[in-house]
Amino acid sequence: MNESAIDDGNRWYHNLLRWFDSSSTYRDAIISRYDIEWLRALPFGLVHLVCLGAFWVGWSPTALWVAAGAYIVRMFAITGFYHRYFSHRTYRTSRLVQFIFAVVGNSSLQRGPLWWAAHHRHHHRYADQQADPHSPHQHGFWWSHIFWITSRQHFATDEDAVGDLARYKELRFLNRFDFLVPTLFATALYALGSYLETTMPQLGTSGPQLLIWGFFISTIALFHATCTINSLAHQFGRRRYATGEHSRNNWFLALITFGEGWHNNHHFCPGACRQGFYWWEIDLTYYGLRVLSWLGLIWDLHPVPARAYRRQPPP
Repeated sequence: MNESAIDDGNRWYHNLLRWFDSSSTYRDAIISRYDIEWLRALPFGLVHLVCLGAFWVGWSPTALWVAAGAYIVRMFAITGFYHRYFSHRTYRTSRLVQFIFAVVGNSSLQRGPLWWAAHHRHHHRYADQQADPHSPHQHGFWWSHIFWITSRQHFATDEDAVGDLARYKELRFLNRFDFLVPTLFATALYALGSYLETTMPQLGTSGPQLLIWGFFISTIALFHATCTINSLAHQFGRRRYATGEHSRNNWFLALITFGEGWHNNHHFCPGACRQGFYWWEIDLTYYGLRVLSWLGLIWDLHPVPARAYRRQPPP
């Protein structure tokens, strides 16, 4: 069965079902790269619009601190685990810690760990080539920054690319029902805000306020900061290494993404746990991973290979 054989009713049914079960898909569908699945992407667009609710719920120091905390913790989970662990296996950890940080990363609305890692591994295989799903040099800024994730071609998870991860049933569950953890997180923030409004009214917060700031605004800020590595870190910055694509080191992007902005370094040594190769290249994710290693929660952190320092002296 190809897509032309699917009636409109079934299309709507499958599109709605994929809001809740990402494994639902058309069989043998012939899908164009630029075929945007508007209905499937609708919830993501609504998350942006809900941020405007800040004008109605107002703000409070409590809401801002919660939003900042949610950004920090989830950015670390995305960069430290979704990227450096699930995508590149730059260190080892236990199955329990792997699952805990997969849950935290999943709460960021950047889909499941298998999906994230599969697409990132694909990016490294075809960086800035036509097959790279989010190359700004091939597909333009807006496609590389946000619209690529709305393409029907990119909704599915290539489990063949992440066979080492797909053997864990709990990761497959998170990947399949990737809406569940964000929904629970948002509900918990609303409940916390309502509790604080009743028990500690001097904080000036509420359920709707913590929901808007702690979940929606924090999540959108986190999402767009992460996406700058696709759209901007391949266009703006300095190149220390000739890597065969357009990756660049950008100190500002490194700050807002906790070290991911040292992108040219990363493309030269994708297996290194550290992306800021020199002491002045701030890499907050690496510092956090070192703390976890001191606590015995992760181990065997892959160092920057000596060839990276022999190849090119620092600027």
